[in-house]
Amino acid sequence: MAAALVAHLGTVLAAEGDVPVWLLLLGPAGAVGVYVGLYQYYRNTGKSHSFERETRVTAQPVTGQERKVDEVKGTKKTSIDGANQGDHRERVQRLP
Repeated sequence: MAAALVAHLGTVLAAEGDVPVWLLLLGPAGAVGVYVGLYQYYRNTGKSHSFERETRVTAQPVTGQERKVDEVKGTKKTSIDGANQGDHRERVQRLP
């Protein structure tokens, strides 16, 4: 619809003078088209879903333990030996 409106406006403006105004209107119309296309592509608006409804999980009590691994003092040592922040499935386990 926007392309038809721009084309009609271009023909009306071109009829008034010798300058092809439709050619000047083609730039902004193309920019709007590219912007809308990229927005639709990156936002995936046609493929969206309801995350909360489709991935519902019932809450259960969390079990685990806390134990002190080591202390980090100063800025020379940036991590703790034996840290398990990447093993979240091992740290947090559900009750049977």
